[in-house]
Parts: sequence; C-alpha cells; structure tokens
Amino acid sequence: MDSGRETVNGCDCIAGINCEVVNCVYNEQMHCSADEIKVGPSYANSTSETVCDTFRAK
Repeated sequence: MDSGRETVNGCDCIAGINCEVVNCVYNEQMHCSADEIKVGPSYANSTSETVCDTFRAK
C-alpha cells in the first residue's frame, strides 16, 4: 500500500507537495513534513483565495 509519503534528502515528506513557506515548522527543504495537509476554504474560486490550514509558524 502506498503511504503517500516520500523521502527527500532525509525528510519523510508528503509525496508531491512542495512548500515555499520557509517559516513553517513543516517545511523541510521545500517539502511538507506534516502528517496531512488541509487547504481551504471550500468556497475558493482561485489559488489566491486558498490557504494552507496546516501552516504553523516556526
């Protein structure tokens, strides 16, 4: 079974999720190391209206 995770330069990260938010605790070498991510809100109509609800500041 695919866990949906990948190892990138020693980081156990969510496969296919790149992160540019350098001050997030889950950003490991530009990849997301959170257990899961939540993006919303559900009524968004464009990328500029979305936010990563998983974000936690360092």
